[in-house]
Amino acid sequence: MPQLVRKGVRIDDSFAEAFPMSGTGLIITAPNRKWALTAAQTMTGFATSVIGCGCEAGIDMELSARETPDGRPGVRVLLFAMSSKDAEKQLVNRLGQCVLTCPGTAVFRAIDGEFEIKVGDAVRQFGDRFQIAKSIDGRRYWRVPVMDGEFLVESKVGLTKKCVGGGNLLVMGPDWESTMRATEAGVEAIRAVPDAITPFPGGIVRSGSKVGSKYKGMGASTNDAYCPTLSGLGTSVLDPDIGCVLEIVIDGLSDAAVSNAMRAGLKAIIALGPKTGAKRVGAGNYGGKLGPFHYHLKDLLP
Repeated sequence: MPQLVRKGVRIDDSFAEAFPMSGTGLIITAPNRKWALTAAQTMTGFATSVIGCGCEAGIDMELSARETPDGRPGVRVLLFAMSSKDAEKQLVNRLGQCVLTCPGTAVFRAIDGEFEIKVGDAVRQFGDRFQIAKSIDGRRYWRVPVMDGEFLVESKVGLTKKCVGGGNLLVMGPDWESTMRATEAGVEAIRAVPDAITPFPGGIVRSGSKVGSKYKGMGASTNDAYCPTLSGLGTSVLDPDIGCVLEIVIDGLSDAAVSNAMRAGLKAIIALGPKTGAKRVGAGNYGGKLGPFHYHLKDLLP
């Protein structure tokens, strides 16, 4: 595969292939940072891939008390699914089970999309007709009585179909420690980019996949071309100096958000250099057959 070299790191002349998704977001607040984060982390748990989780979700950013609607510490979370119906189902379920139940929390819309999801209107029924509607600045909320006071939740939140899922970077190094060091640097840089998340554990996935399988009923299976233990097979694309591959997967509210996130991650990985980090960076694609969004690494280079 043709490659470019930046600061000693080999960059594949390849592209990440991404696809359209529906996305939404919430601002979760609480009396302190601990409980706002607890609610956000619980709600975005088991949301790494639509392949098996129904959605992909993660924390976009933490918010100070000056940045939230109710003047309390908050967290902005994003959730993506393959359809608006799936996004609504996942958001309502996670809101009811993970945020309503978390002490001290309140919920507000994080984005204004082309569509709306009636999250508060669904959760309000938990109030057993003791709930009260309230309008503030033209926006409708529900006050649901709970045992520590009230759960305030916005009636509707925005949803957009202009989101992108599946942006990615394949980080390749000589061993687990070096590759992880580079990948973590990439994830940390991406976290500073607004409107984008890395949904896998710690932002990193080791079980990169390809479409299809030799087993009937499996829609995806291990990406054997990037598995070091299979480097002796004819399908391998790994160099002799590569002993570990980790992947960063990125979802964003827009094409630009994914592009900016990939650029930030790539820059951080290159800056670390091959002596203590990655020796090579690539991207996963399926020849352009999976999705219409193509992020060429050469165009993202610093």
